[in-house]
Amino acid sequence: MRLRVRYGAGALASKAALAVTLAWGQPATAEQVHILALGDSLTQGYGLLESEGFVPQLRAWLAARGHDVRIVNGGVSGDTTAGGLARVEWSLTPEIDAMIVTLGGNDLLRGIDPAVARGNIEGILKVAQAGELEVLLVGMQAPGNYGPDYKAAFEAIYPELAESYGTLLAGNFFDGLMEDGAAPADLDAFMQADGIHPNEDGVARIVETPGPQVEALIAQASE
Repeated sequence: MRLRVRYGAGALASKAALAVTLAWGQPATAEQVHILALGDSLTQGYGLLESEGFVPQLRAWLAARGHDVRIVNGGVSGDTTAGGLARVEWSLTPEIDAMIVTLGGNDLLRGIDPAVARGNIEGILKVAQAGELEVLLVGMQAPGNYGPDYKAAFEAIYPELAESYGTLLAGNFFDGLMEDGAAPADLDAFMQADGIHPNEDGVARIVETPGPQVEALIAQASE
C-alpha cells in the first residue's frame, strides 16, 4: 500500500488516530485496496445494466475470492488513448492505490498511428510511475484490415511498454472469448448486436482471464 503525505487538520487527525492505535497495541489489519479502471466503453459497460458491466463483474469476481477491493469505473465511451492521457491525472484521486489501463480499442477503430497510441499510453504510465502506482496494462488485438505492419506495431505497444515500465500485463481484453482463434465479433452469443461490445455473459467470461493478474495487482498494491 502506498504511503501518502497529508497536510493540515487531516494530517493531525490521522496522527492522533495512529497514536491511539499504537498505544492500544492493536494488530494492524489489511486495508481496502482502491483501484482505478481507466478505459473506454469496454470498461464503462456500454449497453449494459450497471451490475452487468466489466467493473462490477470484476469486483464481484474478486470479492468471491476474498479480496476487499474498491474499483472506480474510469471508463468513458468513445475514449481514445489521447482521452485517457488527458484525464488520468485528475482521475487519480488520493486514495487510489493502483490502476488498470484498458485503452486502444477506439484508436484501432479510427486507424490512429500506433506511434501516437504508444506515446499516449506511455504518458499514462509515466503519470502512474510518478505517483508510485502499480499498474495492470490490458492489451488490444488489432484487426488485419490496416495491414500486417500496422497490426504488429499496435500489438507490440502493450508488452513493450509493460516491460519498460515494470507493469503487469494482460495480453488482450477479449482473450476470455477467444475460441480456436475466433474473433470477438464471431461469438454472437457473447456479444451485443453491434458486434463490438460484450453482453453480460461475455463480460463474465472476459473477467475470468485478467482476474488473476488483478489479484497480483492487489498484492503489489498492498505491499
